[in-house]
Amino acid sequence: MTRIAIFDSGVGGLSIYTEIKQKLPESQYIFVSDNEAFPYGTKDENELKHRVLEVVERINAQFAPDLLVIACNTASTVVLPLLRDKFAFHIVGVVPAIKPAARLTKSNIIGLLATPATINREYTDQLINDFATECDVIKVGSSRLVQIAEDKLHGRNIDEQQIKTEIQPLIDTENIDIIVLACTHFPLLNNEINKIINVESDVCLLDSGKGIANRVVHLMTEIETKNNSPEPSVAVFTELTSLSSEFKAQLHDFSFAKTILLN
Repeated sequence: MTRIAIFDSGVGGLSIYTEIKQKLPESQYIFVSDNEAFPYGTKDENELKHRVLEVVERINAQFAPDLLVIACNTASTVVLPLLRDKFAFHIVGVVPAIKPAARLTKSNIIGLLATPATINREYTDQLINDFATECDVIKVGSSRLVQIAEDKLHGRNIDEQQIKTEIQPLIDTENIDIIVLACTHFPLLNNEINKIINVESDVCLLDSGKGIANRVVHLMTEIETKNNSPEPSVAVFTELTSLSSEFKAQLHDFSFAKTILLN
C-alpha cells in the first residue's frame, strides 16, 4: 500500500484529497493540518519556510510518506525547491492554474483569486509571464475567504454578502470568463461563488485539483508498494482542538491520530 501525505495550514487540502482519492482509492492517506500556524497567507517568506520545513520533517519522521502534496498555493510558491532538495520522497506542489486558464479563456480576461501572499509572489508573476502574456489577469487577494471556507467546513454560518464583497472586483470586470481559484480553501466555496458571480454572466471557476491528482497518479506509478496490508488513513492536527460534528463528517475517511505533530 502506498502512503500519500496531504499537508495544508487549514482544511483546504481536503479539496485536493477528494480529487486524488477518486483516482487512487486504495492508498493510505495522511491528512495534516497545521492549524496551530493557520493561516499561512499572512506570513513572510522566512517564517513560512521555517514552519513548513519543521512540519514536513515531523511528517517524514512519523509517517514516512511515499509522496507529499503541499496542498497550499502560498506555501508551494515559496518552499518547493527547499523541500525537494532536503527530502527523497516525491513532493507535489499546488500552484495557480494560470496555464490551463490561458488555454481555455475565450475573452482573454482571467480572474486570479488567491491569498494576498500568493498574489504578491514573484512565482505567480512568472506564471503569468510564461503562460498568459496575451491575457489580462485581474488579481484579487483575500485572506477573509480562507477563514470563511474554514467556518463553512466547521458548520458555522457564513454570510454570502461577505463573499460578494471579497470578489467584487471580479464581478465588476466586464467579459471575464474564467476565475482561477488559487487557494485550496476556495473550492470549498464553489457553490457560493458560482451563485454570486453567475447572476448575470457565465464564468468558469478553475482550480488545480484535477491537475494535481493526475500528477500524483503519474508519480505513483514509479513507486513500489511497501506494504500490501491495508492501513487506515489518519487526520493529524498540530494543535489539539475541538472539532464540530460537521467537520468530523468531512473527515469520515480518516481515523484520528493519537499524537499531535508539534507541541
